Amino acid sequence: MGIITFGEIMLRLSPPPFLRFSQANSFEIGFGGGEANVAVSLANWGVPVELVTSLPMNDIGNACFDYLRQKNVGVNHIVRDNGRIGIYFMEYGVAQRPSKVVYDRKDSSFVGLKPGNIDWVQLFEKNKWFHWTGITPALSKETYLELKAALKIAKENDVVVSCDLNYRKNLWDWGKNVRDVMPELVEQCSILIGNEEDATKVLNISAQNTEITKGKIDAQEYEYVVDEISKKFPNLTYIAITLRTSISASHNLWEAVLGYKGSFFRSPQYEIDQIVDRVGSGDAFGAGLIYAINKYPDEPQEIINFATAASALKHTITGDANLMSIDEINHLVEGDGSGRIER
Repeated sequence: MGIITFGEIMLRLSPPPFLRFSQANSFEIGFGGGEANVAVSLANWGVPVELVTSLPMNDIGNACFDYLRQKNVGVNHIVRDNGRIGIYFMEYGVAQRPSKVVYDRKDSSFVGLKPGNIDWVQLFEKNKWFHWTGITPALSKETYLELKAALKIAKENDVVVSCDLNYRKNLWDWGKNVRDVMPELVEQCSILIGNEEDATKVLNISAQNTEITKGKIDAQEYEYVVDEISKKFPNLTYIAITLRTSISASHNLWEAVLGYKGSFFRSPQYEIDQIVDRVGSGDAFGAGLIYAINKYPDEPQEIINFATAASALKHTITGDANLMSIDEINHLVEGDGSGRIER
């Protein structure tokens, strides 16, 4: 099954670990974005995938275009324009100092997408899975309307639609509130992904007895969240929520839950006490979920176990994208988390 992801890919600039921005004399260069990260993971696992986005027609846009091709992500439907590439600066956190992200993405090529630039009819005739995140409709009225048009055509072509809520409060500044926009878009989906806060911020559905900033998260409490989302959006077949207990910036507990056909499933919990880079771990989970739903249909425990293991391992990879292989992920799923050297 060919998969389409739709969203902005940005230039990532990071000081060397673990310098502050104010200490940096150089920046490490990379590329990343929620939907692009999902595409790179899936391509790494041999899944046919296309990223639909817009890139400037300049050397930086060309470098990003080449990065995607090197990762085996389809680039045939990338719009090339005269704008700029969005940038985000990422400072690595450690111990009690959190990571920090600063966006510089105003007036990017993607934000200024023009109606008619993308032939969704052609795309969905050949590709039957569409993945998007809540970042795309947050960026501008134009990207919201383009997504809305894509979802309409996807429905007409019986395309499976997955969404990662990916709430970013600082992006919703073009005139619409997240709760005014997202519910109508989620109604077009059959798979929903979120983290421990997304349901509260986007859908106004909260887990009981949970204090996220104090590290108090009970996975079982999210059965209520899954049930309430199911009632609100009966079109959803899978509802997956990742749960991060942050002991410090470099020491987290990581697990996930899944709602499927009225039943509730929990993954193992992983203790990750030497985080290399947590950016993109949610995207690694989304990619793992998409892969596992196709690989293990109607096996929800297998699905949530694979997706959670994939995203746990992403914390060990520098950069936005998860570069772990299927075999490496399955070793962790099967219980081998020792980290012993392989010779």
